[in-house]
Amino acid sequence: MSAGLTDDVIAAVATPAGQGGVGIVRVSGAGAQVIGQTICQKKLLPKTIIYTKFYSQNEVIDQGIVLFFQDGASFTGEEVVEFHGHGSPVVLQRLLDTVCHQGARLAQPGEFSQRAFLNGKIDLTQAEAIADLISSTSVAASKAAMRSLQGVFSQQINQLAESTAQLRMRVEACIDFPDEDIEFLQDIEFEQKISQLIAQLEHLYRECQQGQRLNDGAAIAMLGAPNAGKSSLLNCLSGEETAIVTDIPGTTRDLLKVDLLVKGMAVRLVDTAGLRDSDDEIEKIGVAKAIKQAKLADLILVIIDADQLPPDEWEKHISGLLISIEPDIPIIIVMNKVDLLGPDRPVNSHINEYPVFWISAKQSSGLEQLKDGILQILGVTPSETIFIARARHLEALDDALHHLMLSRKEIIGHQAIEIMAEELNLAHQSLGEIVGAVTPDDLLGRIFSEFCIGK
Repeated sequence: MSAGLTDDVIAAVATPAGQGGVGIVRVSGAGAQVIGQTICQKKLLPKTIIYTKFYSQNEVIDQGIVLFFQDGASFTGEEVVEFHGHGSPVVLQRLLDTVCHQGARLAQPGEFSQRAFLNGKIDLTQAEAIADLISSTSVAASKAAMRSLQGVFSQQINQLAESTAQLRMRVEACIDFPDEDIEFLQDIEFEQKISQLIAQLEHLYRECQQGQRLNDGAAIAMLGAPNAGKSSLLNCLSGEETAIVTDIPGTTRDLLKVDLLVKGMAVRLVDTAGLRDSDDEIEKIGVAKAIKQAKLADLILVIIDADQLPPDEWEKHISGLLISIEPDIPIIIVMNKVDLLGPDRPVNSHINEYPVFWISAKQSSGLEQLKDGILQILGVTPSETIFIARARHLEALDDALHHLMLSRKEIIGHQAIEIMAEELNLAHQSLGEIVGAVTPDDLLGRIFSEFCIGK
């Protein structure tokens, strides 16, 4: 058996808390088969499903099916026994207590997946994909997590790491044998190879950004003057009468947050108080909250009442609304109430360099184009190539890119070959951190502690 965390046999309830038709207790480690046979009072054979009773000493506590996986043939890479019984919390706890009485201990959060990683059954990105698949909130996110679990992301990282290692070995060979092959450092082909590697990493980085966005979702703040139609748009996008809509200015005074899907992507849409000067203390607080929320958002929708505001005032009005907003936050202008305009209405595609979408929240027109625009501005185009990614993946890729660029700089400037080799080495290590080839123990602890117990 491959070396795991410890020689302990671990056990946990692998199904969610609460009542259900079926509940599962999972056991892993050398000795799991013996424990299973003791509880079932039957011999357990691999690749065989047994319907049997579960015993605590001589008392029957439940009945169901038992699965046994041999060492090396299970998810964790160890002996694994699964008891599939009835989903009563009381029954499952009694079964778990019985398993522990036979010599197992309670598993820590994510310990089954951590053993699978340490035993070489999955790499670190695949282990993280398990947690992401479980917590996915949209079809697109679940598909992306599944692609990561199947190794799509890992394969690309491993290929880039291998290419980096090949370049590094070539440089180090020149250091060790300076009289053999020094000419390659001045070879344009070598510079092209590093440039190609950098381009591949940059492309992968952009895909990772999309994967992280699918994984984390996006916060979208809605700003605008009172009665611009923010609450109406919120109701349209959510499909529910979530916000109160009236003709009275200043109806929304606090933040109203709604979680929804925009073409398969999870977003949190935040309706805010109308931005205007007011002597009302409560409304002032609402305006301050609106500005604070906008500064924290991934995207801002600026809602404009196209019927009430003349075209020659649009730019000034928008600038006034955004005067307190950070300049690097993406912004979309939503011209609402287009149904009230005549056939000769303006058709601006941009105002103040911001993209413009024309809609009618009342008639639910223009919403599909707006949704497409939201995904485009956020940089998300769900496809069969996108995989789930995390912030640490982006950080490691950014580090690898940084070191590769420094290495290329050394080639172009014909600088110290030792520095070039070290930069390639650091780039290789950064890539290795993603899949777990080079990973500190404290990072492993943080990653697997986010998992649920029983996985």
